[in-house]
Amino acid sequence: MPREQKQVRELQEGSYVMMDDSPCKINHYSTAKPGKHGSAKARVEGKGVFDDKKRSLSQPVDAKVWVPIIERKQGQVVSVTGDDAQVMDLDTYQTFTMRIPEGEEFESDMDIEYLEYEGQRKVV
Repeated sequence: MPREQKQVRELQEGSYVMMDDSPCKINHYSTAKPGKHGSAKARVEGKGVFDDKKRSLSQPVDAKVWVPIIERKQGQVVSVTGDDAQVMDLDTYQTFTMRIPEGEEFESDMDIEYLEYEGQRKVV
């Protein structure tokens, strides 16, 4: 699996973290002062990269968490059928079908940028 471990204190807003086994983009990061008998806690709020679900996690700042390595790739639209687009990766020339995001218009020969993680893809 393309991911690495980091301490919670190394996370930043706008970066990615695994929450409930889903890659999430961090929207909000805050820390609380250390308690009488413990270390400082961090509260991380994020949104699923591929499912748009809101998630949060609360951990000590020195705890280790998994950070997904999400690849940003270039593709070209080969054809459009209804809500789906046939896309060719511009590096590997592999073709696959992607759902066209709501409100977006795709046309043949159009270049797009997309995120990929463990077989999941999403247009940026």
